[in-house]
Parts: sequence; structure tokens; C-alpha cells
Amino acid sequence: MDKSKPLTILKNAFLMEKKGRSLYEKAMDHAKYDSVKAFFKDLVNDEQEHINILEQQFKAYIKDGKFLARGYQFDDKAVKAPDILDETLKDKINAASFEATVITASINFEEKAVTMYALRAKEASDPEEKKMYNWLSVWEKTHLEKLMALEASLMENIWQDNNFWPF
Repeated sequence: MDKSKPLTILKNAFLMEKKGRSLYEKAMDHAKYDSVKAFFKDLVNDEQEHINILEQQFKAYIKDGKFLARGYQFDDKAVKAPDILDETLKDKINAASFEATVITASINFEEKAVTMYALRAKEASDPEEKKMYNWLSVWEKTHLEKLMALEASLMENIWQDNNFWPF
């Protein structure tokens, strides 16, 4: 089996997760409110976990030519996005702020991650690789759903505040 495709995917995934983590760290550092900091901190922690997993798999694949069996079981956190749209969060982010811009940019990151991971899960021949990428795809979809819901809420707030509603 040609090792180059799985290694290229792992490298791209690793880089994508690091970029996401960096963006979330910057937003966390920039945030003024604890609830906003906590939101981005959770995303930082998730991305770091993904980085660790990808790094372990990369090392294992280089060494043995196969992926480690890790189980990759879904838990409630990975399958169902927590309700992050409580007032303590969405009322602390201005729709035209740096944090809102990060949310919009992150949607693009997360969409790419979901697509890349889902495609690789479908294409992979190694059963452990399939499980890992499927697990990552579902996890990133959770991030995507959180961010999209938050962005929609922020957009609605700005429309309300500026009387953009036609009725």
C-alpha cells in the first residue's frame, strides 16, 4: 500500500487543527467576558485533543504502516452540541466584533474539516483509519453546528438592533 496518501491527509489534518486551535486561542485571549473565554477555551481543548490524536496516528503509521486502534467511541458531547446559546454567551458577543469575525471564519475551517474527514473515512481501507476520521468528522460537525447557531443568533441580534426587519 502506498503510504503517501494517508500521510498527506494526516499532515493536512494536523495543520488544519493547529490553525483552528491558534484562531480559537487568539479569540479566547481577546475576549473580555468569562463566558466567551470559556466558549473558545472549550474549542481550543477540542482542537488540541484532535492534534494529539493525529500526531499519535502519524507516528504509528510511519512506524508500522497502520493506524492505532483507539476505539473512537462517540459520547454525548461529540454527537450532540451542547446548548451554547444561552444569554450569558450571545449577549456578550457583538455581531461586529473580533469574536464574531472569528466565529464566521471558523465556520469555514469546520466545514472543510467535516468534508475532509468524512471523505477520508469513506475512502480509507484501514478500519481504524475509517473509525478515526468518521469520529473526527462527527466531532467537527458538532463544532460547526455550535458556530453556525451562534452566528445566526448574532445576526438576528444585529438585525433587531438596527431595525433591519421589513415588518
